Amino acid sequence: MRGRRYLAALLGAGAAVAAVPGLAQAASTRVLESTPAASAVISGRTSAFSVRFDRPVDHVRSTLTIMQDGKLVERLEPRLDSAPEVLFARAPTLAEGNYTLHWEVRTLAGSEVDKGDIPFSVKD
Repeated sequence: MRGRRYLAALLGAGAAVAAVPGLAQAASTRVLESTPAASAVISGRTSAFSVRFDRPVDHVRSTLTIMQDGKLVERLEPRLDSAPEVLFARAPTLAEGNYTLHWEVRTLAGSEVDKGDIPFSVKD
């Protein structure tokens, strides 16, 4: 009887630790939406780029870059006054072509780094 209570208490404590943010292994940061959307065709006059995540991110240590054929086209500066879960930046007008918006984010705790790519095209 005493062994069962001890086992139940031990399992309950493990569940409580797993429920505390930061103590259990966190899941990857997920993209909820982006501008441009994946595989979108945008006008060359568009200059706003944003990625919204499922949790707050560190704006200072996160990056947005525009790539074309594996080469850096533009390193964007995320605005620090964006919503906590949004990276937002402006870019100069892009020439027609196929691009990738590459993002790399850190969580506010700073221990988790996630990255990804959002393909898009520019046509006038």
